[in-house]
Amino acid sequence: MKTMNRIFKYAFWKLKGTKVYALVGKSGTGKSFRSKLVAEKYSIDLIIDDGLLIRGDRILGGKSAKHENNVLSAVRTAVFDDPEHQKEVIDALQREKYHKILLIGTSEKMVYKIAQRLNLPQPEKLFRIEDIATKEEIETAMRIRYTEGKHVIPVPSIEITRNYPQIVYDTMRVFFKNKRPSPFRKRKISFEKTIVRPEFSKYGKTTVSEAALTQMVAHCLDEFDSQIKVKKVTVQIKAEGYALNVRLRVPMQHQITTTLGELQEYIADSLEKYGSIFVASVNIEIEEWA
Repeated sequence: MKTMNRIFKYAFWKLKGTKVYALVGKSGTGKSFRSKLVAEKYSIDLIIDDGLLIRGDRILGGKSAKHENNVLSAVRTAVFDDPEHQKEVIDALQREKYHKILLIGTSEKMVYKIAQRLNLPQPEKLFRIEDIATKEEIETAMRIRYTEGKHVIPVPSIEITRNYPQIVYDTMRVFFKNKRPSPFRKRKISFEKTIVRPEFSKYGKTTVSEAALTQMVAHCLDEFDSQIKVKKVTVQIKAEGYALNVRLRVPMQHQITTTLGELQEYIADSLEKYGSIFVASVNIEIEEWA
């Protein structure tokens, strides 16, 4: 039955001519900052970013993960965990005419989950931030994120201040030089983006308890693979960030669908993105149980 449903959905989206793209990169590397440039280059109509559905300079639906007060609720918002949030964005998508949509996430797993929850086909083209930004640009973006707690929402500030005035920090305009100008398009294109400081990153550097980190990691892994359980998280605070030792319990017959390296990266990205917690390293220990 599930196979037939997948075949039906695939045929439906093919007939409709809808293509899904994804932009993936670690937290703080500038994905939201550059999403409009990707959309312009590939003529993408809609963007899904941190719980929001965006078309051009307008927010069509959803709610921003950057408005949440804590890490766990921000994670749930970004991956459309709430059924009402899902329905609002699905309904908005059904009202729109579009052929291409861009999903933004910190991992392939994340964008696949977003596509599934919004009843979209899986991404057929995936961009990595390293493909569209230089090493120096990525390092600058990460430095701003972790020293100043600043994030970007790719719409003008007027759209954000209507619903989230308290998180708006500044605005900026980005210029994009069109390499193939035509009589119908100006040579230079510009986009306004809003710089925000989310509720969960406004309070400077704070020490996070092992109990709180255990809860955060447990939620991240439940999203990643519900069969994996967190037994304990121990922490060392270093100059470059938190060094985590994560002890997991996995059923003996269960096959983890990814490598340990990808799992480490997923945990670090989730904590960095939604908690402004800079993770220096993640060490994983696995215990099997019958």
